[in-house]
Amino acid sequence: MDLTNLKALLTEDDAVSPVIGVILMVAITVILAAVIASFVLGLGDTASQQTPTASFTLDYEADDSTSGDLTITHDGGDTVQADELYLRGSSLDTTGEWASDLNGNTSADSGSAVAAGDVAEVGANSDFSARVVYQSVEGDSSATLAEDSGPDA
Repeated sequence: MDLTNLKALLTEDDAVSPVIGVILMVAITVILAAVIASFVLGLGDTASQQTPTASFTLDYEADDSTSGDLTITHDGGDTVQADELYLRGSSLDTTGEWASDLNGNTSADSGSAVAAGDVAEVGANSDFSARVVYQSVEGDSSATLAEDSGPDA
């Protein structure tokens, strides 16, 4: 092996640096474009909004063969603003926003929070179907937190 070829190999440094430089510039450009696009398109806002994790129990107690009372209890989990909770379904005496329509035995008024232990009661036929639905005030996020149906549904 020739000693001059070995010295030339060790001192030569122009093959790797430009390739690495180009790869780094492309990677930085792609990352910046993705970050800017997420803010411009509003994707950064939706990632921060989360559906609450709350547990509700729906218990039906019959008064007679065709009607009774449906008791909705917040068993635990996240506290939810009353104006973001809705009762939806069929064969119920009332449905709608928790704060304005379900004030029977609940401690929730408009703008207050529904926490563990809070209860609402509505009349229901034995063939009812009911869902406790969360919908954000902005209206861009919703989820069913609990659902149940009557014995004759």
